[in-house]
Amino acid sequence: MKTTIAAMDFGTSKIVTLVAETGGNTHCDIVGAGVAEYDGFLAEGWNNRAALRGKILECIQDAEAQSHRKIKSLNIGVPAAFTRVYPTQARITLKGDTNPRVTPADIEAIFKTAESNLGPVMGIPLHYSPAWFSVDNGKQTIAPVDLKGRELSALVSFVVADRFFIDELVGIMDYLHYTVDGFYSTAAGESNLFLPEEERDKTSVLVDVGYLNTDVMIVQGDALIAMDTIEIGGGDISADLAQHFDISLTEAEEKIKRPYVFGVDARKKTYDLPGSDGHKPRSFSQEDVSAVILNRVDEMADAIKNSIENSGIRLGKWSNIYLTGGGLSFNRGARDYLATKLERTVRDVPMRTANFNSFSFSSTLGLMDLIIDTIETTHQHAATKKDAFRDFFRNLFGG
Repeated sequence: MKTTIAAMDFGTSKIVTLVAETGGNTHCDIVGAGVAEYDGFLAEGWNNRAALRGKILECIQDAEAQSHRKIKSLNIGVPAAFTRVYPTQARITLKGDTNPRVTPADIEAIFKTAESNLGPVMGIPLHYSPAWFSVDNGKQTIAPVDLKGRELSALVSFVVADRFFIDELVGIMDYLHYTVDGFYSTAAGESNLFLPEEERDKTSVLVDVGYLNTDVMIVQGDALIAMDTIEIGGGDISADLAQHFDISLTEAEEKIKRPYVFGVDARKKTYDLPGSDGHKPRSFSQEDVSAVILNRVDEMADAIKNSIENSGIRLGKWSNIYLTGGGLSFNRGARDYLATKLERTVRDVPMRTANFNSFSFSSTLGLMDLIIDTIETTHQHAATKKDAFRDFFRNLFGG
């Protein structure tokens, strides 16, 4: 039997509602999507709160029209800007004979200990996940069950949402006569979907450059262990171009920013604007455009580097950075340019679906994947005990 699930993701330039069906032979079949462009948000809150309700309704109705399904309830993603991450260490003594083994009950106990160590926090907890476990201070692992030892330690990360966001969305959905099934961390879903498991096990970074914000997510094991939102995005690059060349924001975005190519191979490239509304055609050289764009991208790179350094997380020699988001990923050469500035390998996120571009919809796809995994984990067990425990750890999310 197929189940229909709707998920709503809030970016800094658009709201996206995905409608998916689960069941049968596929993990997830996306049957419709609604997109509504809006004014987004900054750390202080919504840029145009008065228009928010109408944009949300527009997005839902667009998804209903595309999917040919009536949406009654939604799962809502909480953006990184409205969440906080609290990594917390815990330690328990294993009970049993002279050579005890770690049991699922021990895992539950160490989670409770971590929660107790965390103490009260401002906001609403969304979920918790383990970065690692260790038995007798040995090798870190994500699957400690059945290991022998006397003591179990762990790093458990709690993701907490700002009450402002939760209350705002509950009120809007109630007014529009929709039910909220649950709230989920968009960053947690995105990082777990797009960072390969082997990369997360050695600690990796996902950088999502949006229109107004850039989210920096550091992941170890199955957990976000640090997260930061930088208020610089692709829209700032377009605004700089519009101001410097005295052109419209649309012209700056479509004619210069989007087709811009990083690197010396593009040094002879020009960016042409056709004449319109009494204005003569104009052409800008790669050198002139680069002077504007690189100034802002360098500022972004410095902020990303500082964010990682100030997180307190020491990346390993083989830790990589992955780049996504529509603010920069589409520009040829951007990944290599950032790698030079960050002094670390930068990779594109892997494509996860042929229907949606990973860069523009990575946060939405990650959110939907997280929601479906949570639902499935609640109702079924993996085929083997090892896989069951790994899936159990990966999906300790509260809706």
